[in-house]
Amino acid sequence: MTIDMAQFHQVFFDESFEGLDIMESGLLEMDPGSADPEQINSIFRAAHSIKGGSGTFGFTNIADFTHVMETLLDEMRDGRRQVTAEAVNVLLASVDVLREMLTATSEDAEVDPERVKAQKAELDRILAGGAAAVEVAEPDSTEEACASSEQTGWHIVFRPHSHMMRTGNDPLRLIRELGSLGELSVEVDLESLLPLSEYEPEDSYLSWDLHLKGDISKEQIDDIFDWVEDDCDLSIAPICPAQKAPAAAPETASEPAPKTEIKAAPAPDERREGGDRRTSDRRGSVKKPATGGGTSSIRVDITKIDVLINMVGELVITQSMLSMMGEEFDISQIERLREGLAQLERHTREMQESVMQIRMLPISFTFSRFPRLVHDLSTKMGKQIELKMTGETTEVDKTVIEKIGDPLVHLVRNSLDHGIEMPEERVAAGKPEQGTVELNAYHRGGNIIIEIKDDGKGLNRDLLLEKAIERGLVPSDAILSDQQIYELIFAAGFSTAETVSDVSGRGVGMDVVRRNINELGGSIEIHSEMGVGSSFIIRLPLTLAILDGQTVSIGSETYIVPLVSIIESIQVKENMVNMLAGKGETFKLREEYLPIVRLHEILGVNDAKAKELNEGLLVVVEGEGRRCGLFVDDLLGQQQVVIKSLEANYRKISGLSGATILGDGSVALILDIPGLIRMAGNASSAFSKDVRKSA
Repeated sequence: MTIDMAQFHQVFFDESFEGLDIMESGLLEMDPGSADPEQINSIFRAAHSIKGGSGTFGFTNIADFTHVMETLLDEMRDGRRQVTAEAVNVLLASVDVLREMLTATSEDAEVDPERVKAQKAELDRILAGGAAAVEVAEPDSTEEACASSEQTGWHIVFRPHSHMMRTGNDPLRLIRELGSLGELSVEVDLESLLPLSEYEPEDSYLSWDLHLKGDISKEQIDDIFDWVEDDCDLSIAPICPAQKAPAAAPETASEPAPKTEIKAAPAPDERREGGDRRTSDRRGSVKKPATGGGTSSIRVDITKIDVLINMVGELVITQSMLSMMGEEFDISQIERLREGLAQLERHTREMQESVMQIRMLPISFTFSRFPRLVHDLSTKMGKQIELKMTGETTEVDKTVIEKIGDPLVHLVRNSLDHGIEMPEERVAAGKPEQGTVELNAYHRGGNIIIEIKDDGKGLNRDLLLEKAIERGLVPSDAILSDQQIYELIFAAGFSTAETVSDVSGRGVGMDVVRRNINELGGSIEIHSEMGVGSSFIIRLPLTLAILDGQTVSIGSETYIVPLVSIIESIQVKENMVNMLAGKGETFKLREEYLPIVRLHEILGVNDAKAKELNEGLLVVVEGEGRRCGLFVDDLLGQQQVVIKSLEANYRKISGLSGATILGDGSVALILDIPGLIRMAGNASSAFSKDVRKSA
């Protein structure tokens, strides 16, 4: 029976991309000149796993390329080569190429052979001496000194770790593979063999002293032991004509061990047959199920699955109880029915929350790309920048994770380019040469807050206003608050950069940032101080599927106001209302004048019951750092609603973020608070017409 290896491809690609992340983060943290050996080892192991898996599945181009990276890393971890900044940069670039190769292979696309060839040439250049190979002292022993044309073979001491056979690797097969290379004599060491009563059948107790004669390269021997080097102690040394004494074993025994000489018959037909050793997984169980055709998938903590299974069990019990009650129901059971329905509601809500938890992923999935981004751009711009990340374990919906990445990249790039000054400028301003960019994520209420903060020069309020007036975005006599001026950077094509670079300066991006964040149901605020720095604060819902909302009535219509946007609800008295130039109708709330948005006018509802302000209620809401009062007829109650996209089912409408179906089957529109605040002073009849049609 043949095994379809394609079913394991997705697992291989998932684990390979995780390995690339390990390699990249390790290389970025590496300190050239004083690298931690364990750090190099972890990078090497990741490359080794990728090479092994790609060889197993027949992706030879990936295996060949990774082999060159692995060779360089092997020399670094053995101390034969210094870790230099140049070598680290070449390895980082190689990680990028390897990522492109894996992506192309996973999508059945063409790999760019020229890019691969050019990067492989860079690796070969480093291996040839471009990264300062470590000077090795002249060997003293005859064995080491004869590694030349005088060499007659190799002396190999092979001591498997006790667990080797548990990984699917057979020491005898390895010895037979050696025998296929030349004349092999074998001595087995029985020192560690236990009494039969203590013997574990799956453990390895033997070790071997091997002498291999013939014209054989060390690379051929390395290739045989390539897959078990982490599972054994291994010594490989050349045999010289004058050599009599055996090579030192990796671990010397306290007493001579009993040895038995045997001959290993070559078995060329068994060499890597079926790829047994290559498919072994030493890390344990696979955490992610294989999926076909590039289907999107996520890894789920087993505890989340356990909670969900328990909740399904509770739900089944409640459903069974209600079913039995329905078979012989009479009015005396009404109280028990109410309790059962309340129990059903509670279990349904808990199961809903458990299901939503499955989609939650740590924000580190997005944050992980930024150490590399900061490293590359700071090097390119000649700046010294430290990236600090906190709250990487904060969980958010998978859909939000996927869509917030690009806006965050724009904001971080802007902080690097426009925010952080050149080292000499920072010193002149009394700051340390090294600038700092901070990424922070945390939960607040039903939102996730992401902050991008830098200690750079801050936003120049006067320059922003001057550029906005030049472009006709605001009138020359406009009186704007600092927050309003800062928000001008979100205007399409707006830029204060004096020169255009490949990092920024074209005025493309910040308008897209706010649009993407708004589409996620979020908002963005800016806080800045000249000479001190800037911070961008993004508020996003934890999930895009469910919303905690406050239902409000306007005439015969029902609308949903997101609960996280509501500050308070009040009844307005006449002495609280004023008309202010440039703001229209406002009301005074604790020494602050807030604009009033009459929703029945904005939304085109003609049968509103409350026409005068003292007849209805004002719901004070906040969006994008600004507040206003929404005038409604009445508050109906709070409930959790499932969001349905208006854009997907009808078309995008300003001021509305979606719709939901209420318990009675009617449709309620969900208000987009930031959008309503922006359009409050300029409601269009076209908008009212759109709303009436969609309702």
